[in-house]
Amino acid sequence: MKKLVAEFIGTLWLVLGGCGSAVLAAAYPELGIGFAGVALAFGLTVVTMAYAIGHISGCHLNPAVSIGLCVGGRFNKKELLPYIIAQVMGGIAGAAILYAIVSGKEGFSIGGFATNGFGEFSPGGYNMTSALITEIVMTFMFLIIILGATHSKAPKGMAGLAIGLGLTLIHLISIPVTNTSVNPARSTSQALFAQTDGALPQLWLFWVAPIIGAILAGLVYKLVSPDDKID
Repeated sequence: MKKLVAEFIGTLWLVLGGCGSAVLAAAYPELGIGFAGVALAFGLTVVTMAYAIGHISGCHLNPAVSIGLCVGGRFNKKELLPYIIAQVMGGIAGAAILYAIVSGKEGFSIGGFATNGFGEFSPGGYNMTSALITEIVMTFMFLIIILGATHSKAPKGMAGLAIGLGLTLIHLISIPVTNTSVNPARSTSQALFAQTDGALPQLWLFWVAPIIGAILAGLVYKLVSPDDKID
């Protein structure tokens, strides 16, 4: 139960910190943090939670990460479904808090609410194929970073920083394409509150693509560096 509570809190923080920065702090014409600030915010949520709850739950905060670690032989499959449920619920709680904050402004409009999308709902107008490729490849690389940084032979104490910086880089690359998911829990939480026609209909891609990327990474890394134990 402690692990699930940790995953709930961690995913809540990821959504509140990352999506909150996009919704609250990126919209100001001259003082806003922009794409780079939002990317850094997502990375910082992972870094801070890695050191806060990593010793409790492993700090997955992401169904795709849990699946990729499971495929890579680094996570017990019996814990997979409870982790995913905790992550999705934590994400929804984070989005609910963000909604409550945003709705406190007179004349507020939820709009896209930092949701993910493609086509007309892509920040840069990229199509479904571009979105699929982006989310698969970015999630693949994210899991490669995680699997490598948390390997028993990797430098100790640096995993959280490497993973957080990896997520920052991923956002710098892919925000213009899909608004960056690589995390089905993050995508689900925002889609439930967004007031756009494409949020829920397009949500499938932000489950399917990250899971495909995570599975591929788990398989590849297991072949490249199989000599590690389940945490």
